Amino acid sequence: MTDTAISVIIGKKEKFERIPDRRSEDFHDRLFELEADGELVVQRITGDFVEVPTKYGIIKKIQKSNLWHHKSCGQCGHIPGYSTSIFWIMRKLGYEYVDPEDQTSCTAWNYYASATSNQAAQAAVAVRNFAAAYETGNFPLIHCGTSYGHYKEVRAELLHDAALRQQVTKVLSRLGKRLVLPEEIVHYSEWLYAVRDEISARAVRDVSGIAVTVHPACHYYKLVEGDAIFDPDVYHGQRTAAVSGLVLALGADLRNYSTFFDCCGFGFRHILVQRDFTRSFSTLRKIEVMKEEADPDVVLTHDTGCVTALDKSQFAAEAHDRNVGVPVMSEAQFAALAMGAHPFKVAQLHWHSTNYRPLLEKMGIDWRAAWAEFQEDAERLKSGGQEFLTWADVDA
Repeated sequence: MTDTAISVIIGKKEKFERIPDRRSEDFHDRLFELEADGELVVQRITGDFVEVPTKYGIIKKIQKSNLWHHKSCGQCGHIPGYSTSIFWIMRKLGYEYVDPEDQTSCTAWNYYASATSNQAAQAAVAVRNFAAAYETGNFPLIHCGTSYGHYKEVRAELLHDAALRQQVTKVLSRLGKRLVLPEEIVHYSEWLYAVRDEISARAVRDVSGIAVTVHPACHYYKLVEGDAIFDPDVYHGQRTAAVSGLVLALGADLRNYSTFFDCCGFGFRHILVQRDFTRSFSTLRKIEVMKEEADPDVVLTHDTGCVTALDKSQFAAEAHDRNVGVPVMSEAQFAALAMGAHPFKVAQLHWHSTNYRPLLEKMGIDWRAAWAEFQEDAERLKSGGQEFLTWADVDA
């Protein structure tokens, strides 16, 4: 990061100190009190873990292995290379995981977009998924920023509302499950941050010449803000370190821009009913500002809605000759590419809209050869010679 960029950040607050009166409560005490009273079960962190700093100094533990992947609806529907990149990285680092078949949607999109459902139903869906993870002995890892933020809101409600706990416990009993809350609610980008040095050590491509801007997901660090990672060594602790910490560990050129804190434009309700507003905000308020102020080779973010809004909105602005045209992906996809992942079999960039090929060329990836390999696989699947690709096929 340049000195100018640092001065812009620090200039907002010449002397930055956490204000004690604004600190979030440490929920752990209440969590373990309720467990001692027999009202719920706490799924604890086990095995190797990393301690990371959060906004107000409360230490958060990140379990490294034996993780239960709570995937994102949007990843599955729009950006499948997002989740496969996370799985691929875990396999390369030697960490065990479970890709469950009984996970449900968190239903938070319903809640934020239209205010449908009700408090007990929302909470019951959350803890049903937590109970499903607990039953496997693997710790939940949340892929979606919205699920992550929503589940933390649900946790706060359950810890402080006895009537809600009774309602949810009754629902769960009909499913043959107990009320389970994990010791920590962990987003996948926090796991990537926790193992960032291991990822950097396995990188096979030099990304020091790649200019990167980061868009942090609102639901990651603006909902229950005290539980998000803020590292004094990243932006001097004044911005969340998720995503940016991994970019720095990989040695890429992290660049600043003035609308860092703005939403991507997704916004839930208006992407359903006023999509032109989403597209205008994503391109004019975010992408175009990044282009003018930082000129990035790629935009990295850590939520499906953000990738979707920022990537798939640019075609409309390009039609009006606006200053856009920057590939957008998750930091998991970028890290996987840096570690040698196939751009189509693993990162699945063919699902993305904005032209990513110049970025691949700058990273030293022959995308034409990679596309030919992928087409050969597709033809084999199409002919019935093989039902699906295996991890061995992916790494062949």
